[in-house]
Amino acid sequence: MEDTKKQYEVIGIIFKAGGKTYYFEPNGNVAKSTDYAVVETSRGLEFGKVACPNKMVDESELVPPLRPVVRIATQKDIQANAENKKKEAEALRICQTKIAQHQLEMKLIEAEYTFDCSKLTFYFTADGRIDFRELVKDLASTFKTRIELRQIGIRDEAKFMGGLGSCGRPFCCSTFLPDFCQVSIKMAKEQSLSLNSTKISGACGRLMCCLRFEHDTYVQEIKETPPVDSTVKTDDGVGQVVETSPLQGTIKVKINDSTKTYKRENVKIISLPKAKKGDTEGDDTSK
Repeated sequence: MEDTKKQYEVIGIIFKAGGKTYYFEPNGNVAKSTDYAVVETSRGLEFGKVACPNKMVDESELVPPLRPVVRIATQKDIQANAENKKKEAEALRICQTKIAQHQLEMKLIEAEYTFDCSKLTFYFTADGRIDFRELVKDLASTFKTRIELRQIGIRDEAKFMGGLGSCGRPFCCSTFLPDFCQVSIKMAKEQSLSLNSTKISGACGRLMCCLRFEHDTYVQEIKETPPVDSTVKTDDGVGQVVETSPLQGTIKVKINDSTKTYKRENVKIISLPKAKKGDTEGDDTSK
């Protein structure tokens, strides 16, 4: 008997640039990719951008409960969201003042209202645990709404704040990476990068995210490229590989006293180098 998976119609919504896409039940709404929407979440009503219009997905792709899209955002909703952003900036300033008054060792990162302003969340970083109970009481009496203080890590801080990486482009985490994945020193080794921590670390101080999402491509290209110290046969004779460029698909081969670059598909491997001690040793990772 054929196994048929149950499917549901959904609309995909993102709440921040580079954020994860969350699925919602259309509730009779038909969305376009240029639309914004007001949706029901566990935190209350939220305003988000339509990442993918109505589509069918397998049940396995959903995280229950599937909450509804309340409505496609109207011009009035868009204006209300813009007003909320102004209020968040003011809330951030006030909270920063309160933190100083309470003499708390914490760095405030962002303030975030729910769309209906029923809850105000402050994100912060700190070296350890912070007793902010008195601060919460002070903030609740000031803003007259539910208050949540949420401690985040340094990678999350970089995602919130944004900026430019060493490559000169905006941070991957704040533009298109929805989740943080485990990154290891081994990935830097396989990409022939300097293992100097300052050169392979991002602004957050952790290993760069690009090491991970580029890793699979490097692994595939390295598999197809003769490694350094391999003996290969070329049109000019037999030589030894002294340098590789997996992404370009080229290798440099030393034959007698001369070195020449070849396309990897134009050489034949005669023998591979012996495995070096430490090739299988564990690597530090960054999460």
